[in-house]
Amino acid sequence: MSTLNVPGIAYGGDYNPEQWPEEVWHEDVRLMREAGVTMVSVNIFSWALLEPREGEYDFSRLDKILALLHENGIAADLATPTAAPPAWFFRAHPEALPVDKDGRTLSYGSRQTFCPSSPAYREAALRMAGELGRRYADHPAVVMWHVHNEYGCHNGECHCDTSAAAFRLWLREKYDDDLAALNDAWGTTFWSQWYYDWDEIIPPRATGAVPNPTHQLDWRRFCSDALLSLLKAEREVLRGAAPEVPATTNFMVMYNFDKLDYWRWAPELDIVSNDHYLQSTDPESEIDIALSGDLVRSLAGGRPWLLMEHSTGAVNWQPVNRAKSAGELRRNALSHVARGADGIAYFQWRAAKAGAEQWHSAMLPHAGTDSQIWRDVVGLGADLKALAEVRGSTGTAEVAVVWDWDAWWAVELPSQPSEELRFQDLVRAWYEPLWRSGVAVDFVRPDADLSPYKLVLAPSLYLVDDEGAANLTGFAERGGTLAVGFHSGTVDENCHIRLGGYPGAFREALGVRTDEVFPLLPDESVELSGLGEGARGVLWSERVALRGAESVAAYASGPLAGVPAVTRHAYGTGTTWYVATRPDPEALASLLDRIREEAGVRPVRTTPASVEAALRRGPEADYLFLINHGETEAEVSVAPTAIDLLTGKPVAAGSLKLAAGDVAVVREPR
Repeated sequence: MSTLNVPGIAYGGDYNPEQWPEEVWHEDVRLMREAGVTMVSVNIFSWALLEPREGEYDFSRLDKILALLHENGIAADLATPTAAPPAWFFRAHPEALPVDKDGRTLSYGSRQTFCPSSPAYREAALRMAGELGRRYADHPAVVMWHVHNEYGCHNGECHCDTSAAAFRLWLREKYDDDLAALNDAWGTTFWSQWYYDWDEIIPPRATGAVPNPTHQLDWRRFCSDALLSLLKAEREVLRGAAPEVPATTNFMVMYNFDKLDYWRWAPELDIVSNDHYLQSTDPESEIDIALSGDLVRSLAGGRPWLLMEHSTGAVNWQPVNRAKSAGELRRNALSHVARGADGIAYFQWRAAKAGAEQWHSAMLPHAGTDSQIWRDVVGLGADLKALAEVRGSTGTAEVAVVWDWDAWWAVELPSQPSEELRFQDLVRAWYEPLWRSGVAVDFVRPDADLSPYKLVLAPSLYLVDDEGAANLTGFAERGGTLAVGFHSGTVDENCHIRLGGYPGAFREALGVRTDEVFPLLPDESVELSGLGEGARGVLWSERVALRGAESVAAYASGPLAGVPAVTRHAYGTGTTWYVATRPDPEALASLLDRIREEAGVRPVRTTPASVEAALRRGPEADYLFLINHGETEAEVSVAPTAIDLLTGKPVAAGSLKLAAGDVAVVREPR
């Protein structure tokens, strides 16, 4: 991972001065300095202004902007503006417009209105990247390339004939030009779907019945790779011009985006960065912030990363655009830092007065500097400056949660035993008790190196290949603790059922066998014995037979009364657990507490229920982040020589009192 040439924790946001008259720019940089801004992302949506006609360029405005930033000590994250091709491009190349699965050609007039497989788009985008790279490779303001913007946000799939041809080429490479191998992998003897010629294969467009699941899964893989090829192509152009300038693109690891397999994307970036926005209907969105931050840090290989976008207040694209409560801006930002972010940025610097995002909050709101948001923005700048020494420190975790985009895509395909299965919901249900307990968590691929961990959790791993399954079960066999959620291990990488009983790939290691599943209706639940008084299971149940495991909890009502619902098994020198239902939150928390305690996993710090605790480890000190999400003061024990970096004051007698809604970052020397 390359180093960002910005001191301390970088601070700033998307800066769009082209939306304002030039006299406003000087006020902008003055206020940026007042707020402590050190880096801004520029040029993200400026293609139409930079290239007013094909092959004709005007960089005069961007030259002035970069010069002004540099004169005021503000670094530039310079974007290739390829997420929004101009109108003239589509007039010249209407074939580059995307087509949805119903066959409708979508119009230009917003952003990301291009087909990812379009040769004309690729040529134009690389030409623009080349012009920028050559012109600004040595510009003193430019510290990072920002490739494109939010790949796949609005055009994750295109079903046009150009995409169909690209899909076929992708399939021919994957299946070594062996059509029989594809037919076998896709199970095309079902419903007479056998292909005799590659040209017969099309994207999974709208059809009268349920499409082939493996066809759909390979399509999702192709769409992710098609966009990834664009990132790599632009990045290579920029590297050719300026090999020392790191390149990034902003991921969208958050609750509402599933288009891209970021395990495949992350190694292609010099610095991993992410955009994250709160879901206004989530009463505990702080949990989603933490989960996202832990996942992004894991994608970055445990190294620090950058938060490239989040909001100071309301966003403009949810049904109800909720403003943030007092102190929430600060808590949100510092929670990202706690999870490994070495940079905090917002969309955007100055709130727009026109355009589709005019009701999106900003660092400088419509109300100007006489506003609570502005005062909070200035305060956060001071906080981040006080945390400069935290930069470069890393997380430390003894628990890994398995996260796999293939498994996500597969479990939410049509015709599952239950349409209520949601990958993110299942993972968050297991993550939440760990977060509440202050347990550090990494996320891993099924085939990852698991040696650093004591406990590995697989809440939802419907699809897993043989290598991933062997890696997970081998971890337990060698002494680790593995806990697996229901409907996991069921299919292989081609979405073929693993025959012989469920949970398929994990049967032997878990010491159980299920012959039939009994999904529960949305308003249905079953009583559970062995998990505390009143414990209930929802969403799922199954007829589990013991094959060496012991029953820890059982169904106590319904057609499976008396059948094991949670099992424990000694496997090799380790332990495996199987959770064959979705216990209610209290019961699941109790169960996971038992599992992690038996595995020898301890929280980073024991805190009151309302206080989030996260740890970053530096070479000479630990940095304990404490965030009070409650409505009353809380007290936390810290090292007797600890200092709160945000106040600069020692913590008296090793006991820190944290006001409601407040944050502390405590340096504890080792």
